[in-house]
Amino acid sequence: MPFAKLEDSLETYYEVDDFTDPWKMPETIVLHHGMGKNSRMWYGWVPVLARRYRVVRFDARGFGQSSAPPQGYRWSLSGFARDVRLLLDYLKLDRVHLVGETLGGSIAMQFAIEHPERLRSLTVCSPPFHFTKPSYAADAEEIENDGMAAFTRRSMARRLDPSQVDPAFVEWYIGEMGRTSGRVAAAVLRAMAGSDLRDRLARITTPTLIMSAKDFFIYAPDELQRMQKLIPNAELKVFSGVSGMVHYAQPEMCAHALLEFLGKL
Repeated sequence: MPFAKLEDSLETYYEVDDFTDPWKMPETIVLHHGMGKNSRMWYGWVPVLARRYRVVRFDARGFGQSSAPPQGYRWSLSGFARDVRLLLDYLKLDRVHLVGETLGGSIAMQFAIEHPERLRSLTVCSPPFHFTKPSYAADAEEIENDGMAAFTRRSMARRLDPSQVDPAFVEWYIGEMGRTSGRVAAAVLRAMAGSDLRDRLARITTPTLIMSAKDFFIYAPDELQRMQKLIPNAELKVFSGVSGMVHYAQPEMCAHALLEFLGKL
């Protein structure tokens, strides 16, 4: 299994899928998972993307098989973005298409602000662009007390539309989230609370695609449109008829939407 030693305290697990024609030099898509998840969650996207692009997916610091920092580590969007840059440097990737979901989308936007020269495009799926709701502290306490699996099960109705997914997938999803340390997840949530990208989104110059279900618990009415207006050159793709995390409920549909967007660049 491939691990990249990016710092003395950080070994990052990653996978590369490339089923492009062997005589071609494909561009690279990097997939960044969200809060409490891991690289395995992208399984439905990879077959669609990897025939035309080299696809890199990885476990962020503290999640999946990547190493967790010691207690007291100062989590931040910039810190996560720095980890992305370190991985690109390790893999000798100059410019990539970066895709992030939920918190991974927030990190991807932070990366686009700090390192625009490393991006060909930016795609964000249901990303929070401000963490100003009062629920983050309560969620962190619940995770710390009960663990990620119990928290995920209780919050599943807002994550996945039961009419759109296999019940077995729901159980697998809960199991994957349950692999995340409650200490790490709670610390990340507390660190994110109060973060706000709204005054910086105008600095994103990378061609950007925003994807979300029409009904998603993170967003108030018209908030997706407000985010689109804050990012220059942003395209908004809203999926009707599905609620929650459309990028997991309908991964192939979202992956094809990404290919369509990239085909226009």
